[in-house]
Amino acid sequence: MVEAAVRSPVRVVATRWLRLLPAAGRFTFRGDASAQAAAGTCLGMALATVACRAVTNGARAALWLGPDEHLLIVPESEATAFAADLAGALGAQPHSLVDVGHRQVGLELSGPHAEWLLAAQCPLPLDASAFPVGMCTRTVFSKAEIVLWRTAPDTFHIEVWRSFSRYVVDLLTEIARELDR
Repeated sequence: MVEAAVRSPVRVVATRWLRLLPAAGRFTFRGDASAQAAAGTCLGMALATVACRAVTNGARAALWLGPDEHLLIVPESEATAFAADLAGALGAQPHSLVDVGHRQVGLELSGPHAEWLLAAQCPLPLDASAFPVGMCTRTVFSKAEIVLWRTAPDTFHIEVWRSFSRYVVDLLTEIARELDR
């Protein structure tokens, strides 16, 4: 696991509509139903049984990104212990658990124009009837791959690779200038 001290910091100037989320442990997890049950036990919640949905337990989250793939998010202070606990719980079961906490960051886009700001460069229909609260998916924002998760009617959690975060933030900022005209 890459320690937080050696990661290059991502700087985002918080605005009324965008903020950098706290550092977190992130793991890409793949496994069958038995492995998913073990992961759910370690997270303190059952993983989603409906495609493209997220489940949460406090600051912990599991986002279903594919039939056997989940993005697991835990507070950074718990990441090392969580990974060890999960590895122990999975034992010899076939699975894949990859620490991607060093690779990506979380952004929160919120407010009455959040959907509009995303829709400017995201090909998905983002209205609440098509993309309800709790829905998550891998998609693109312009040329950057993101994981998009609607956490409230006017709030989205965006997971983006650290190397693309400046691009995504700058593009959102440019789009937001339309609101100030």
